Amino acid sequence: MGGNNHLTKLRNDLSSTGPRKSELGTRGMLQLNMKVNGVPVSGQAEGRTLLVQFLRDRLGLTGTHIGCDTSQCGACVVHVNGDAVKACTMFAAEAAGAEVSTIEGQANADGSLNPIQQAFQDHHGLQCGFCTPGMVMSATALLNQTPKPNEHMIRTYLEGNMCRCTGYHNIIKAVLAASGQGVSGLDPR
Repeated sequence: MGGNNHLTKLRNDLSSTGPRKSELGTRGMLQLNMKVNGVPVSGQAEGRTLLVQFLRDRLGLTGTHIGCDTSQCGACVVHVNGDAVKACTMFAAEAAGAEVSTIEGQANADGSLNPIQQAFQDHHGLQCGFCTPGMVMSATALLNQTPKPNEHMIRTYLEGNMCRCTGYHNIIKAVLAASGQGVSGLDPR
């Protein structure tokens, strides 16, 4: 994910767009309006509520995981206005008026796995599955930016995502396969 550069850019973009689509509600709660996975949603949250908490606790979208609360593991990666961000480092109010995509919104319309999810399954790019939503969301962002990344680019982009089970080899294979590239000759490190 290239560190927090996406988050800094996103915060700057959001702060320069004028009035927020949040307003003070009852007892100091903010009324937040945003689109999540293409669906307009509203909910109340305290100003200190993180986006990951809002998605999980208020909207019931529990596919976005909380792994570390310190922006180290990447299990909480979502897309905000197309940029991959770690939802544990962003306040929910910062996403007011934004388009948010979570792992729950990645499947095809018929409910089948999208090509990236299918590649993770086909190439065993998961083990316990805890990091998988964040890995898939980061891989999606990478492939949106760079449709045919090489192995080094994938490894570099996924540096902000930790997997404690696999060793990354099959995750890299899955991303290469999802991009339509061959997976033979992959460095086994």
